[in-house]
Amino acid sequence: MSGSDYIKKLRSKVGNSVLLIPGVAAVILDQDRRILLQEKHDEAWSLPAGMIEPGESPREAIVREVREETGLVVTPGRILGVFGGNTFQYSYPNGDLVEYTVILMRCSVSTDSEVISDNETKSLKYFDKYSMPELALPYPKDVLFDEFAEPYIL
Repeated sequence: MSGSDYIKKLRSKVGNSVLLIPGVAAVILDQDRRILLQEKHDEAWSLPAGMIEPGESPREAIVREVREETGLVVTPGRILGVFGGNTFQYSYPNGDLVEYTVILMRCSVSTDSEVISDNETKSLKYFDKYSMPELALPYPKDVLFDEFAEPYIL
């Protein structure tokens, strides 16, 4: 069952009520230590990210989500943090409420020749720590840019 089928099935039972969703997010830095962000249609900027689908491991999910949303093939590295709770609640434009528990991973790019295969991505852009826009979810900037920080658990 795909993630969208799974969510549709849950939504048919709970409507717009909050769903707890396990997810992954990727920190991809370029050679100038700028972070790759995704501008989504009708939504705020975000890290390449998404839900872990039924039967999928976090590693498989991050590779799939990054490939779908950016066209990049990545290798997941270390875990930078685990985030959740009220500050990771999000309301979609259609009124659906979710609360994510996100595993944040540093990823390195293996290949960048694929095509973006989703309809969520409006644009992709690299930003430095001081010029990046506000993200849809409140990841601490220090965690995003510090290669040596201990994993952060919120």
